[in-house]
Amino acid sequence: MITVTNARKRYGSFAALDDVSLDIPKGSLTALLGPSGSGKSTLLRSIAGLEALDSGSVTIQGRDVTEEPPQRRGIGFVFQHYAAFKHMTVRDNVAFGLSIRRRPKAEIDKKVGELLEIVGLEGFRHRYPAQLSGGQRQRMALARALAVDPQVLLLDEPFGALDAKVRTDLRQWLRRLHDEVHVTTVLVTHDQEEALDVADRIAVLNKGRIEQVGDPVALYERPSNDFVMGFLGSVARLGDQLVRPHDIVLERDRVAALALDAEVAGSPGVVPAVVERVVPLGFEVRVELRTDTGERFAAQVSRHDAARLQLQRGETVQARAIGRSSVVDVEPVAI
Repeated sequence: MITVTNARKRYGSFAALDDVSLDIPKGSLTALLGPSGSGKSTLLRSIAGLEALDSGSVTIQGRDVTEEPPQRRGIGFVFQHYAAFKHMTVRDNVAFGLSIRRRPKAEIDKKVGELLEIVGLEGFRHRYPAQLSGGQRQRMALARALAVDPQVLLLDEPFGALDAKVRTDLRQWLRRLHDEVHVTTVLVTHDQEEALDVADRIAVLNKGRIEQVGDPVALYERPSNDFVMGFLGSVARLGDQLVRPHDIVLERDRVAALALDAEVAGSPGVVPAVVERVVPLGFEVRVELRTDTGERFAAQVSRHDAARLQLQRGETVQARAIGRSSVVDVEPVAI
């Protein structure tokens, strides 16, 4: 559906995009994930036509749109800050794109009615943006973007200005909406949980380059390098390997720990560590630890294991990994 080829974009000496190539399948919900300054928003805006590439190309539905203005690319764009017309009702905001295209009134009313029902705002059509909550305004913005039947829906951190509970609710709603309308969607986010929750595919960016592309399970379980592993969840360094905190087991008996560890291929070994803090987290417990060399890491254990161990601050325990939890040397997932 969307192909970006050898995209480059510089702002002075800063390389926002450094030879980026990416394919986005039709009907997918793809997340562009990375830290601030990684190039994800520049890539999205280049697809939209809001940024001109220094070199490279953008193709949408087989058509080269690299030199086309945004209005001729068949896209819908939703920003972090709703960009609503404050003097217009919800109904008129959603209808705006159709109105300027001079669609018949009956067609506009039918389309707007359908979209307001889909986004759960059918009872708010006569309200103004100031009378809506942040989450409702963002749903209105999504309905407005969808009204013109875009080939592609581009979302630039659409939930970034909302509180945590509303963000969680809206990303679940976005996934359901996508499953219903099936429009090819590209979501920019720096929130790893958001990307893992809603996306079919994730492209991880860092310093203007794509580190890895794949489905959420592949990226989480088979990261191609330390950066991808660390950015897609917490990690701890155990011996000479990076390990997920929930893949660390704690034992009191070193002899027993060594015997169990001997059965694990590629193990980083058994590491003695002092308990610095035990933090209950509902159904899990985080144990903060320090090695004799002063390196700190955390293990995530079940409440049952925490109760069995009865860990106390200042005690020494034996930490080992379950299976091979280090970064696996694999090629990035093909796109």
